[in-house]
Amino acid sequence: METLSRDLSWLRFNGRVLQEAQSHTVPLLERLKFMAIFSSNLDEFFKVRVATLRRLTKLKKKTRAKLGESPKRQLREVLAEVKTQQQAFGVTFREQLLPELNAQHIHLVNEGELTPAQREWTAQYFRDNVRDLLSPVALDDTLHHLFLKDQAVYLAFFLSQPRSPKGKAEAERVLVMELPTKRHGGRFVRLPDEGEERYVLFLDDVIRVGAAELFPAYQQVAVSAIKLSRDAELDIEEEVSGDLMEKIRSSLAKRATGFPARLLYDPEMPPETLRAIKQKTGITDEALVEGSRYHNFRDFFGFPHFEEAHFHFPPRPALPHPTLPRTGSLLAAIATRDHLLHPPYQSFDYVTRLLREAAADPRVSAISITLYRVASKSAVVKALLKAAKHGKQVTVVVELKARFDEESNLFWADKLKRAGANVIFTTPELKVHSKLLLIARREADETTRQYAYFSTGNFNESTSEVYTDHGLFTADERLTREASSVFDYLRDQQTTPELEHLMVAPFGLRPGLNALVDYEIKQARKGKEAYIILKMNAVEDRGMIAKLYEASQAGVRVELIVRGIGCLVPGQPGFSENISQRGLVDRFLEHSRVYVFAHGGEEKVYVSSADWMTRNLDRRVEVAFPIFNEELRAEVRHLLDLQRHDNVKARDFENNFILPTEGEKPLRAQEATYAWLKGLKRRRGRA
Repeated sequence: METLSRDLSWLRFNGRVLQEAQSHTVPLLERLKFMAIFSSNLDEFFKVRVATLRRLTKLKKKTRAKLGESPKRQLREVLAEVKTQQQAFGVTFREQLLPELNAQHIHLVNEGELTPAQREWTAQYFRDNVRDLLSPVALDDTLHHLFLKDQAVYLAFFLSQPRSPKGKAEAERVLVMELPTKRHGGRFVRLPDEGEERYVLFLDDVIRVGAAELFPAYQQVAVSAIKLSRDAELDIEEEVSGDLMEKIRSSLAKRATGFPARLLYDPEMPPETLRAIKQKTGITDEALVEGSRYHNFRDFFGFPHFEEAHFHFPPRPALPHPTLPRTGSLLAAIATRDHLLHPPYQSFDYVTRLLREAAADPRVSAISITLYRVASKSAVVKALLKAAKHGKQVTVVVELKARFDEESNLFWADKLKRAGANVIFTTPELKVHSKLLLIARREADETTRQYAYFSTGNFNESTSEVYTDHGLFTADERLTREASSVFDYLRDQQTTPELEHLMVAPFGLRPGLNALVDYEIKQARKGKEAYIILKMNAVEDRGMIAKLYEASQAGVRVELIVRGIGCLVPGQPGFSENISQRGLVDRFLEHSRVYVFAHGGEEKVYVSSADWMTRNLDRRVEVAFPIFNEELRAEVRHLLDLQRHDNVKARDFENNFILPTEGEKPLRAQEATYAWLKGLKRRRGRA
């Protein structure tokens, strides 16, 4: 069975991000942000995936053989592709973005390009604002080991040619110090304008200007940048005993000192400097990756803001919802009918409002919720704390293994516990990735009714502004009753719930999906219409890929919209000729998952938190929920169809843009989605 390597597929996705930075259809300063996203993505890739491959290469030969694929070969292929992308990244920055910034009278200059007046201003800025933030460490015999923080940029100084050869100064010295980006308040310094010309300088270059003053005993001071990425894996999946919270805390403490995954260095760095750094850190050649003069391009998220409208995406304020009230009771509105929410096009505030209302409503007795990633100043958690203080029974399932959010989740879990909430941590081998909210309320007739919110996205106000998701508000007993069973399972993690409508991993999602695909296969073999449309972040599970290949061979039409990892190879004669795949990268991060099955003319539409990855199907609690309401089902299908026909931002499996055919109008799905949802209330009002 032919599949594409998971890691190479992910790198293709990051290549699509780089394409946005290269695209002239993207506003100029937004392209800088895509450079920052590309860089941040690659950092995480090295911390997680490359680090994992390196660990696998160190296994014994017999153990490696059981993996099926050679980790050494995979690592070579991955690093070769990374090098190619890094080179393209550098060319994009130097030969495209910098000249285009210059054409718009914005000049990102280095210390060698400063005029005498600018150099004098920079030197004074260094004395006033930077010098006291610096604390270089000498790499000499008194230093036994140099520890480099994960993801921090360091400047290395190579001092040579003492001004007084007969004095106390050593002939050559190497010193290293952390670039004080946070304490300085950012990576960039804006110089005084000169007419309509605007000038920006890296903080690195401010220090280069001041380096001679910093080390007056030397005639030559060469300044180079380095950055270390450490292994970020917590390595707790196999741990099945002991207290998980303590293991997480212990692993977080170790993360900063984790195995070096990559040391980026300036190719112009003097060999004496690199040799000294390797000696004092113990970093080997296999971890060395040639970078550029500057590292941590994610700092371009903080590039100075210039007001011209054409530098930025046009504002897209969150739209009012067509059926949810702007004021008044959301619980009452949900009791009447189902409602779909589509962040960021519509405001996530409806979710936080619902929680605040439930916290204050004396008839609400219980609130249950799953938390995977929350905002740093979470309005969601604050509403839950308020509910607990008001005497509600608050149950919060907190995922401790949400990568890079473990520390934040521990903080909020502690606060919720102290407020009296029932905080549940899952077993180490099971991650809770589903997004569920359930509210129990005593109605006027004294019966208890349950209200639910199912979502593809996290309960996180910050990411809701840039991640596209779908959320369902419902009081439909078919769904709320089964959501209650899922929470019962999470409480005891023993009894598998019996579910008819929800498909829930790790026990029911894979069998449910297989059954739905098998039904399409049977329909196709009978000569009837059969199709499957899937929108996801990733398709990686070999079992599900084999099932889709089987469907293709039976004549089922399969359409994939995959943002990230896509290991299935479409369009191959004999086994995947009926499968097509596209991916969409645009202003917002596509995050929703939608599964559509023809089902003999009675189309089934599921919305889910789960990608088709082995970890999602077998080792996570995930929920796929059906859209019963015919009007809302048509709504999801229409938004999905916009993505199926995007010919502006969509790419095919090989990362080629899908362009309009002759006579076809350009269709940009995210722009069309905003416009369609904007007119939804008006259309429903007329109806």
